[in-house]
Amino acid sequence: MGIRYLHTMVRVKDLEASMAFYKLLGLKETRRHDVEEARFSLIFMAPEGQEDCPVELTYNWDGDDELPSDSRHFGHLAYSVPNIYETCQHLMDNGVVINRPPRDGRMAFVRSPDNVSVELLQEGEALEPAEPWTSMENVGHW
Repeated sequence: MGIRYLHTMVRVKDLEASMAFYKLLGLKETRRHDVEEARFSLIFMAPEGQEDCPVELTYNWDGDDELPSDSRHFGHLAYSVPNIYETCQHLMDNGVVINRPPRDGRMAFVRSPDNVSVELLQEGEALEPAEPWTSMENVGHW
């Protein structure tokens, strides 16, 4: 089973202050994804020459009054896998709950024994939606 580290996500309350902090550490913005419909932005920042190992800053445009005290700063680890269905089946066969099944052939979420959320993303294009994944419901939080 091949797996590749993608990013670590953290939520931020003040985007400009957070970006300035990470810039002081030597990170630079490598890409940005603004989602108007859901009113949030994803800003990826990484050290020079290590663009494939970013931190993802997740910023909610309408604010997040619970930050910084609700311990939701850390979001998830993310890894790409060669076949998301095979990976999820392997995990399920070994007792791991698939919290967000890969109904879209692209993305799934699981949790570690310590409750760390892990995002799994299909390498390249999404696979064709397939059963049993398309019929599976979300379980718990992811």
